[in-house]
Amino acid sequence: MDESRFVIVGGGMVAGYAAKEMAERGLKPGELTILSADTSLPYERPPLSKGFLLGKDTEESIRINPAEFYASHGIDVRLNCTVSRVDPKARRLTLRSGGEFRYDKLVLATGSRPRKLDVPGATLRNLYYLRSMNDSKTIREAAESARRAVVIGGGFIGMEVAAVLAQKKIEVTMVVSEDRIWKRLFTPEMSSFFEGYYAACGVRIVKNAKVTGFGGTDAVRSVELGKDGEIECDLVVAGVGAAPSIEILGDSGLEISDGVVVNEYLEASEPGVYAAGDIASYYDVLFSKRRRIEHWDNAVSQGQFCARLLMGDRSPFRHVPYFFSDVFDLSYEYWGDTSAAETVITRGDVTSKSFSVWWLRGKRLIAAFAMNRPDEERETAPKWIESKQPVAEDMLRNPQSAVRDAA
Repeated sequence: MDESRFVIVGGGMVAGYAAKEMAERGLKPGELTILSADTSLPYERPPLSKGFLLGKDTEESIRINPAEFYASHGIDVRLNCTVSRVDPKARRLTLRSGGEFRYDKLVLATGSRPRKLDVPGATLRNLYYLRSMNDSKTIREAAESARRAVVIGGGFIGMEVAAVLAQKKIEVTMVVSEDRIWKRLFTPEMSSFFEGYYAACGVRIVKNAKVTGFGGTDAVRSVELGKDGEIECDLVVAGVGAAPSIEILGDSGLEISDGVVVNEYLEASEPGVYAAGDIASYYDVLFSKRRRIEHWDNAVSQGQFCARLLMGDRSPFRHVPYFFSDVFDLSYEYWGDTSAAETVITRGDVTSKSFSVWWLRGKRLIAAFAMNRPDEERETAPKWIESKQPVAEDMLRNPQSAVRDAA
């Protein structure tokens, strides 16, 4: 039976950044093994729907660590290696290939899988979901010969993919199930801005639409929208959400509830087991609530946190949720959690490319969005959210005042 002091199950961003952090903190050769079902060394996920999909980034350029990094630090990375069972009490992993692996400390970081549409025609060719590097490669290749594409979903994956395909001179239609784009995050004014911007860039948006099926005999030739008719196309990308990849934990005895339930130290319900990234349902000490986040920054931060914890630095995971996106020539950032907001304040012109939005609960800032704004706003937002300091609403509303004056 193989064994290792530390084992990470999952070869994504958690593994890449944890390995880097552990190496910097004195990891000894032979102490860390990464068991990855992927066929590539750990790589960044954001470029898959941005620069890599567009063809600007290469496989080598999006790797978290150079290929030689792992061997030079004595880190055993096993690609195309799938774990089929986790036994925390015996501290043992069963591999699909038939072997077993023993560990002292285990980090579960298996990520998430795309939710798939369950409608007639959903098994036709040219219907794609984006999660892995291979997915992005396949979509990029299909786009080379596509003339008309439909992107299903109005969240960040849908918005980014639609922007990339439109830049490839493909006629793009976005199908959104709600009455405006990214309703969960954007205010109505923000949705209106982005809808107008996408329209100006040639993207058609169909709202309040439900996909009832796909037309075609071998490959998708149309997206059917029931009473709203159909949209002819030769390429479809669906971004309709994701689910944590936790199938291997069915009989593990670990507490599961929308992911692996962990505490503020990312510790699971069995000793020696941790979870990080997309599958971690963790207790957020800043917002005093449980949450699971499927974004790049969370995987990076929790991978680094697990590394520090395993190397002896024990402190709670304290982190402001963060997200960024690039669409067309726009770049924006978002921090926090808007769900309990009572007041929304906008600075700048929400009909332009430069504005920020600030969500408050009482006098506390709980979330912020910034696009092409002064560095002061970008730097202040996460600090205020983390410190929970009172904010003067009238000063924040005043366009003549600097943001720092509201503290």
